[in-house]
Amino acid sequence: MKRRSFLKAASATTVIPVALNGMQLRSINQSSLLKALGKRGASDKVLVIIQLNGGNDGLNTLLPLDQYSNLSKARSNVLIPESNALKLNDHSEIGFHPKMSGINNVYNKKKLNIIQSVGYPQPNFSHFRSTDIWMSASDSNQVLTTGWMGRYLNGQYPNYPDNYPNSTYPDPLAIQIGPLVSLSFMGPNTSMGMAITDPSKFYELLDNSSGSVPSTPAGEELAYIRMLAQQTNEYADVIKAAATLGSNKSTKYPVNTGRNSLSEQLKIVAQLISGGLSTRVYMVSLGGFDTHSAQTDSTDTSMGTHADLLEHLSASIEAFQDDLELLGVSEKVTGMTFSEFGRRIQSNASGGTDHGAAAPMFVFGDAIQPGVIGNNPSVPSTTTVEDNVPMQFDFRRVYASVLKDWFELTDAEVKGILGSDFNTLPIFKNNISGIDDLAEFMTQISLRNVYPNPAKERATVSFTTDGGGHLSLVLYDAMGNQVHTFFNKSFSVGTFEHELDLHGLRPGNYILQLHSDMKSCTQTLQILN
Repeated sequence: MKRRSFLKAASATTVIPVALNGMQLRSINQSSLLKALGKRGASDKVLVIIQLNGGNDGLNTLLPLDQYSNLSKARSNVLIPESNALKLNDHSEIGFHPKMSGINNVYNKKKLNIIQSVGYPQPNFSHFRSTDIWMSASDSNQVLTTGWMGRYLNGQYPNYPDNYPNSTYPDPLAIQIGPLVSLSFMGPNTSMGMAITDPSKFYELLDNSSGSVPSTPAGEELAYIRMLAQQTNEYADVIKAAATLGSNKSTKYPVNTGRNSLSEQLKIVAQLISGGLSTRVYMVSLGGFDTHSAQTDSTDTSMGTHADLLEHLSASIEAFQDDLELLGVSEKVTGMTFSEFGRRIQSNASGGTDHGAAAPMFVFGDAIQPGVIGNNPSVPSTTTVEDNVPMQFDFRRVYASVLKDWFELTDAEVKGILGSDFNTLPIFKNNISGIDDLAEFMTQISLRNVYPNPAKERATVSFTTDGGGHLSLVLYDAMGNQVHTFFNKSFSVGTFEHELDLHGLRPGNYILQLHSDMKSCTQTLQILN
């Protein structure tokens, strides 16, 4: 194998390690995306992506209190007591898990945006496949080997990694903390970084020492990779310099959480940002969300594995935001959480929840428009093991909002990255400038009634729109699959009725969703034999 070919083959799983405070940082080299951003005056903006590995149970993270009666029938062995929920101060029908006081504080400071029921059509319940879908921004029936950012990067810098770093771009423009480089940053020919999997080798690189290699063809290739890694020592130097200059000022970080904890990862990110590193994208992660069993304490559902994870996530985000503010850099940083899927509505006999569909996302920072986008998910009065939370918003609409409204890309550039047009959501203040209340901006729509319900072959739905505009009515099955679109057209202001043809649909629970560009509302529908 030629050295160039070997490098391309190996680069998909390799990165540059940097050890700071016992943590390993992997630098993903020059980003054309952010070079382009610099031309638009957005060169100092930073995105921090927090991945929740395993599939987070959204129904116990953000409790739909108006659905509590039905939830208590479906998941009594994991559901937290209604009185323990931390009600949002402006949405009494929504409550955070009681261990999420930190993120509730961020919300009360008007620096958190919640997007309800985020997912994608025809959800996949495999951890690996669904993670790939989120990171590649593909359709569920489409397999891509490139990431949503990597495709853009390759278009701008087709000769990468030649001649990087350089005097214009001396810093890594994306950093991932953790053991693997994300598919999000993969281009069609190579990853955006190189790897040394052992963090202790970082110090060998600083000393310009490659260490010994076996006297074999594989050893020659290993020596070649180490030589290329040594050429990137400039990245290691600038990262180390930023870490030396930077600091942490918040006293809110959780203590005694271990070197690999989310709080320690975010402390490093804040330290590097305050130290002047011009890196634009960071990815950190928190694992353990695959809660098939023992999700809660058997004697107190407010405690247990999931509660501990949510407490650490919540406290880490509050501390990170506090740190950024104390360091004077909060205006240029936005954070975003995501998980590969949510969990089923009905709990299992092992005191856990199984792989599901949609779940809430959080976006936080000084620049976001505070509030809640979307409605609480509808929970059927009688559930089966198949019942899921269907998506209200495609995750690629969140990506589009970040790319356009935070990083200031054009519509054409966003479409080039995501492969299709996705309407943005009012996540950032500049999207709805001059509006104090998020609800004022969103077209007011409501599903008034579905009758008869349960239904057999036909039903009628009535709905209202206060602002008119383009609306669609979509039916989802219990698994969260999009089954049928009844209409997709423009309406004037008023109340309307639409007859639903249900012929050919299997008996079971379904979800009707009425969508406008900015809002979604749902009703359950049961179809009988």
